[in-house]
Amino acid sequence: MTKSLTEINEVEIEMLTGKTYSLYADANTSNEYYETIRKLVDKFLENCQDEKDLLSQIRKASIKSSLHKVFRKKPNTNFFKNDILKSALSKYTTNVTRHLKKLSLIKRFDSIIGTTEQQYFLYMLEIELVNRIYKNEFKQAHYKIALLPHCLRDYHEKCLSEPGEIEQVCKGCNKNCSINQGSKILKKYQIEPYISVTIDQAKMFKRLLRKHHSIGVLGIACIPELARGMRMCLDFGIPAIGIALDVNRCARWMGKTYETSFNMEALENLVK
Repeated sequence: MTKSLTEINEVEIEMLTGKTYSLYADANTSNEYYETIRKLVDKFLENCQDEKDLLSQIRKASIKSSLHKVFRKKPNTNFFKNDILKSALSKYTTNVTRHLKKLSLIKRFDSIIGTTEQQYFLYMLEIELVNRIYKNEFKQAHYKIALLPHCLRDYHEKCLSEPGEIEQVCKGCNKNCSINQGSKILKKYQIEPYISVTIDQAKMFKRLLRKHHSIGVLGIACIPELARGMRMCLDFGIPAIGIALDVNRCARWMGKTYETSFNMEALENLVK
């Protein structure tokens, strides 16, 4: 049975804009997004000058209301006026509502796939704030690694990456590959880049802490995955920073992996 024109157009739209979000919005780069989120966090810090206190409030507000009902806790979301977040950030999350409507009831409870638009807004704030709080501590770590998702590879060419100490290591075979380009930036600042595919991150962090004692982790991932990964690192006492993928197009979202991208300028500004 062939797909209708509407179904084909939806697939094409998602390939361009991502399954739920796009940091490009109507621009050719995601530079405007980074300026927007920076100013938004500055605005919230005018009312809450303690960065870690603000971070705690953001995390509490990002818990789904359904979970609050289960645990009989009322979410403290008054501080984060939805109209402020929506007016500033909704142009980056235009596909979220359509995505959620198509999910089964079970998948809606998936903490990543079922991420709501309000949670996207709060995760965006959280990522920016974590970068500010832990950037210097990350730089001072004795051993620094970066975990890059395999969906950044150039799928027009065969990837020649090889196993490294932790995960696959880019061999620089394709100058147009985002992993190659990002790896060059990271190595310039003594950060070891790895292509994250199947590794158990909790076990990896424990092993690295035993070996190096002082480590820092930089993650590149879709917004919900990045927020979760940063939280895991901080739970282990590991300073974490990260850059969100410009769009989410991996197999977890699309059923098939499509090449994606991230902002190289934002990466260098974060690590230099």
